[in-house]
Amino acid sequence: MNTLKGVGVALVTPFNEDLSVDFDSLTKLINYNIENGTNYLVALGTTAEAATLNSEEKKAVVEHIIKINDKRIPLVLGIGGNNTMEIKRQIENTDLSAFEAVLSVSPYYNKPNQEGLYQHYAMLASTGKNIIIYNVPGRTGQNVEASTTLRLANDFPNLIMIKEAAPNILQYFDILRQKNEKFQLVSGDDELALPTTLAGGNGVISVIGQAYPKEFSTMIQLAFERKVDEAYKIHNSLVEITRLIFAEGNPCGVKTILAEKGLVKNNLRLPLVKASEGLQEKIKAEMLKI
Repeated sequence: MNTLKGVGVALVTPFNEDLSVDFDSLTKLINYNIENGTNYLVALGTTAEAATLNSEEKKAVVEHIIKINDKRIPLVLGIGGNNTMEIKRQIENTDLSAFEAVLSVSPYYNKPNQEGLYQHYAMLASTGKNIIIYNVPGRTGQNVEASTTLRLANDFPNLIMIKEAAPNILQYFDILRQKNEKFQLVSGDDELALPTTLAGGNGVISVIGQAYPKEFSTMIQLAFERKVDEAYKIHNSLVEITRLIFAEGNPCGVKTILAEKGLVKNNLRLPLVKASEGLQEKIKAEMLKI
């Protein structure tokens, strides 16, 4: 699936002051990313505050992204949860014709063991749709171990990729070293995007990338071209701001940057709140250095 190579961006959902979806800002954000080199867009990921959108809003957001994108770059749709049969039903009943794949987070809260995680993705694979496994133990409470990922990759060709966001980069390297040729790995951690790509990864699904699409996509392209020193120069210029945007949770940090750039309004839905004044000042100060 080399259409999903490079920098994919997990779009935020912009909100108005009354916390309704701000479609004008969403249009600006999509165009800004496409015009500045983002390779594909991810709709309704965690960064989109998808857990706080109702079904009508989700439908409207997805339709808007499809319309504004206008087939310019590939799209991925987030459909995940901890009720396996319900997620399977949603995947089967969603029109996926505009999307390259479904990004599906591993089940959270239930804390299944490795066999349970395997059976969950096996069930999703039975839909016949292209699925990206999403492992983010910091959010789900459970790690999809490398051996489970490799087993799934070998057993189900339509499990095409993993967005790996385990805190241990050795897990990324274990998968990259042992995976079959067709299965791909992308970093789900912005700070590990460059070393992961240099080790054979397919790029990143990024949060900071939507705020700095030109810089981030250039960095990953340089990695593909093995221009390591040039790539690390960009990486090093973005490390501090990348750490800052996650200091109080996601997406409050990146929304601070996007608001400062005039792309979205700095509004979030509960239980998330804006970045603290102190963090906002640090982010704005770091922006001046980039």
